[in-house]
Amino acid sequence: MLCNIMTGSVEMGSELWETVVMTIRLPQVLTAMACGASLSVAGLQMQTIFHNPLAGPSVLGVSSAASLGVALVLLLSGAIGGSTLSRFGIIGNTAITIAAITGALSVMMVIVWLSRKVQGNATLLISGVLIGYIATAIIGALKAYSSEEDIHAYVIWGLGSFSRVSGGQISVFIGITALLLPLSMLLAKPLNMLLMGDLYALNLGLNVKRARMWIIISAGILTAVVTAYCGPIMFIGLAVPHIARGLFRTSDHRILLPATLLCGMGLALLCNLISKMPGANGVIPINSVTALIGAPIALYVLLKRKRQ
Repeated sequence: MLCNIMTGSVEMGSELWETVVMTIRLPQVLTAMACGASLSVAGLQMQTIFHNPLAGPSVLGVSSAASLGVALVLLLSGAIGGSTLSRFGIIGNTAITIAAITGALSVMMVIVWLSRKVQGNATLLISGVLIGYIATAIIGALKAYSSEEDIHAYVIWGLGSFSRVSGGQISVFIGITALLLPLSMLLAKPLNMLLMGDLYALNLGLNVKRARMWIIISAGILTAVVTAYCGPIMFIGLAVPHIARGLFRTSDHRILLPATLLCGMGLALLCNLISKMPGANGVIPINSVTALIGAPIALYVLLKRKRQ
């Protein structure tokens, strides 16, 4: 079938073409582009606001909180109702999406509240890490009292996938990211000010607390939406900002934000292509591919900072 499509023996208007390209491949491509762009922009915002090149979208515990929401739905549904929600098709997928968004936004409210109370970025960063540990601990406790089938459904969700978004969900997911990403571009000016430090930004007249709060909200919501629809996708948000900085040789967020967005799209598409390499038995988990690309970049950044 694939050979027929590649050689052109299948007409573009045929049912096979529509099934393979329009129903399967195109939604995956659009999902990968939206996911890569969102996580990359969120990662750049986190690295700038915390002055930490190894910060990523999961640094505030948003991904862990989304995972906790899904764990509560998947693991408790089997224990209480006797059947996991993953069996119920669209209803189950919708419930999982709502649970992930609810968990992520709940933590976002806590983080925004903390951002108003604490002065330093380090305290806020540590608070996010601790929230992630708490969420992971609760998930571990839920696994201990869950059936193998429920745990399997949760593990499959945790692997992350660009093919999970389909049907009517793709329009909602693309619509949300298409709205959020342009709004994130409006934060370029405060990000440039914060890049030089809080004191420098204050001298320029920036309300640091308010700017930090909006940047956290932007990064958190982008991460929450992607995690809800695609699962926890690792390393893209950490690696892509460094790729964009290396390619464009700039720290100006007016250039770096759109550059990171485009690089994120490209890397996500590359990872999706590698995960479906011909000859592979089945599909390679997307997080395995992103880790193989992102982890060496993180190691390079660590070694570079040590030399400096």
